[in-house]
Amino acid sequence: MSNGRLAVGIIGAGPVGAVLGQALAAAGHNLIGVASASPQNLERLDALIPEVPVLAIPDLIAEADLVVLAIPADQIAPMVSGLAAAGVWRAGQLVAHTAGEHGYSVLAPAAGAGVIPLAIHPAMTFTGTSIDLVKIRESYFAVSAPNVALPIAQALVIEMGAEPIVVAEADRATYFEAVSVANSFSKMIVNQAIGLLENVGIENARGVIGPLIRSAVEQALADGHKPLDPEELLS
Repeated sequence: MSNGRLAVGIIGAGPVGAVLGQALAAAGHNLIGVASASPQNLERLDALIPEVPVLAIPDLIAEADLVVLAIPADQIAPMVSGLAAAGVWRAGQLVAHTAGEHGYSVLAPAAGAGVIPLAIHPAMTFTGTSIDLVKIRESYFAVSAPNVALPIAQALVIEMGAEPIVVAEADRATYFEAVSVANSFSKMIVNQAIGLLENVGIENARGVIGPLIRSAVEQALADGHKPLDPEELLS
């Protein structure tokens, strides 16, 4: 590492990994490689950040100052443990995962080898295209880390163009429930509403429902949280 610039390795080149790799490279960090076996992911990688080497995981970790684990949440613990057992992690290395449901404690086996554990979750939906770089600048990233490492996690998020919010380790599950409900439930409701309108012969159902949904969401955001009255839900 020189002049504050990090050698960054990304494990997982799905939409999140590829876009965050692009964002970190745009911030001036040195993207030294990506580890991924998926042809679709490698095609996306070539479109977003061409000429980045595809490396084996041990080789990537050996060269990286910052390792980003952009892999499914249920794969993080076994991968981190397996790599720790193999003696791959390096003391002083930064290791960040992007899963919303986990804090930094899921990286404990790597921390035991001396790495600095970070949890950085982008509270946004990724398309896997350059459009996401614009969306990042309108989004918040939840960060969790040991107190001494929080400034590092926050600085990385700011460099990528987003706003960091600190979520305590004990509150991570509640945080993830909130963003998951907002994302999944809203999609389900919009889908259901469009289907109902189409069933009664309205051709431009999405055009009809769009302004209503957007105005309802804006009003709900303006009003803030209000406890729900069960009787109102039934009326």
